[in-house]
Amino acid sequence: MTLHRTAVRAVSSAALATALSLVPLHMASAAPAGVAVKTLKGDPGDGGWHGDGLELNAADNKKVDTFIVRARRAERNISPQVRAAAVISHAQVIGFDHRLKSADSLKRKVATALKETPGRTVDQALAGINDSVRYTLQWPDGRYTSGVALASSVLAGWGDDNVKWSNTWSRAKGYKGVNSAWKEPRSGHVFEVQFHTPASKRAQEETHKLYEEERLPTTTPERKKELQEQQDAIFAAVPVPAGAPELKAPASRRHPAHSAP
Repeated sequence: MTLHRTAVRAVSSAALATALSLVPLHMASAAPAGVAVKTLKGDPGDGGWHGDGLELNAADNKKVDTFIVRARRAERNISPQVRAAAVISHAQVIGFDHRLKSADSLKRKVATALKETPGRTVDQALAGINDSVRYTLQWPDGRYTSGVALASSVLAGWGDDNVKWSNTWSRAKGYKGVNSAWKEPRSGHVFEVQFHTPASKRAQEETHKLYEEERLPTTTPERKKELQEQQDAIFAAVPVPAGAPELKAPASRRHPAHSAP
């Protein structure tokens, strides 16, 4: 191991200890109490779930509940690492209390995937979920590019494998930011880290309800087009930090990162 890597590890270890001290133990491992389970209309108590015109049968709903439990356990190892990466890179952690995706939101996402792709299994749908545990790191425009590079390198240095890297800063329309997904080595659970500036995060929050409505199976094509145009207008006003479009994923220790357009 080179002196440089030894120094980086030393700094990372110190930052990890700092992150643990910043978050009380009960908060670092906290999760919403219980898994909310809804039953299908007209058939109470069958163990299924429904919402927004979507549904899961009892067997599929049980598998999603099991996945949620695994996500909560994995979060206990993941959160201190992300907090430490934020300390090292001087990032602000946004929305830490919402780092666990709600049961209803996760089930809606799985049910949508099953409906959009007939024949797809719930296991296949769950394998594509990256954001059951999710975080947002934010820097001012002038520190954004160096901050993202450093934070992502820290995560990779601890053995978190980068499995997705979607840099959309160069897009003419739509969402602006870097969305990444990582596999935590001990649990094998995949978690999401979004890298934002204050302006891009604000735009994301402003467009969230529009995006959710656009994704509903009951939304007409005409309404979807209108919703997308509204989102494009909001993101078009977001300044692009210098060097942001060129940001790349750190080298993976196990396999090449998957880059999304």
